[in-house]
Amino acid sequence: MNAALKDRLGARARDEGLAAMGVCRPDAIPEAAGRLAEFVARGRHGQMGWMAERMGWRGDPAALWPEARSVVMVAEPYTQTHDPLAALDRPDRAAISVYAQNRDYHDVLKKRLKRLGRWLLDEAPGHQIKVFVDTAPVMEKPLAQAAGLGWQGKHTNLLGRSLGNWFFLGAIFTTIELPPDEPETQHCGQCTACLDACPTGAFPAPFQLDARRCISYLTIEHKGPVDPALRPLLGNRIYGCDDCLGVCPWNKFAVAATEAKYAARPDLVEPPLADLAALDDAAFRDRFSGSPIKRIGRNRFVRNVCYAIGNSGDPALAAAVRRLTDDPDATVAEAARWALARLKDA
Repeated sequence: MNAALKDRLGARARDEGLAAMGVCRPDAIPEAAGRLAEFVARGRHGQMGWMAERMGWRGDPAALWPEARSVVMVAEPYTQTHDPLAALDRPDRAAISVYAQNRDYHDVLKKRLKRLGRWLLDEAPGHQIKVFVDTAPVMEKPLAQAAGLGWQGKHTNLLGRSLGNWFFLGAIFTTIELPPDEPETQHCGQCTACLDACPTGAFPAPFQLDARRCISYLTIEHKGPVDPALRPLLGNRIYGCDDCLGVCPWNKFAVAATEAKYAARPDLVEPPLADLAALDDAAFRDRFSGSPIKRIGRNRFVRNVCYAIGNSGDPALAAAVRRLTDDPDATVAEAARWALARLKDA
């Protein structure tokens, strides 16, 4: 069943800089559809309507591409050398999720996967592949667990005993029949570090997430004003949140990143909030060219910066938001007024 080909593919994946590779069958996650349906039924997906669309494909990879016989899952580390949570102690600075402190992983990993896929097709002529990196109705985390790369922890993110949890996932669906790996089981034990660290209480229970309270969702996916009750809990996190990942004890086994494009840009490690509040659309696009941050647009980004300034308790930052109280974007203007009022109270 192409065991030798799978071994060579694994070696090739390592040559490409990928930290791990595993294989599962497209029908390896029969429980995923029910979990997804419950998640959506409870409204925990918030404004992410794409989670509800095409649930048949998302919940059943075999339905996404019936001709596929194997799913190759890979992990690419983006582990940083600096403390990902250090910025939280500097309220006049911005905390940006470490995965977004340089190039967009979608582009970097997809190019690597395409090279790996072309190699696979050269080795097995007459077959087909489809490459996915978080851009299609594919549930990467359950598939990666089925392929033995790790398990979904209590924070619902994937972590591995030899990987930690600082890594991206990519998938290659193929018509080639490859031997599947043994699925991984969870090894969280009694630990609740990730649940305890969440600033907004986004985990209703272990292994469950309510995206509507998740800071990553609120700062990236959520459009319009954020619930005023949640704004103070955002702190200075303006794009994503690393709290639940950063406290995981399994990170002592985190694999070092090998891709230079994931190394943090100095200007995105704890940048001054005042500088970010001054960005117009052109300056925003220029600063975040090639970054995943660019996709949320200037208005949503500056909205987040205003919330962070309001949470800073630093009256010296009032000038940075005062000029935004009449911003053409109504959400930014409201966020600036909220921030100004918070600073006056402080």
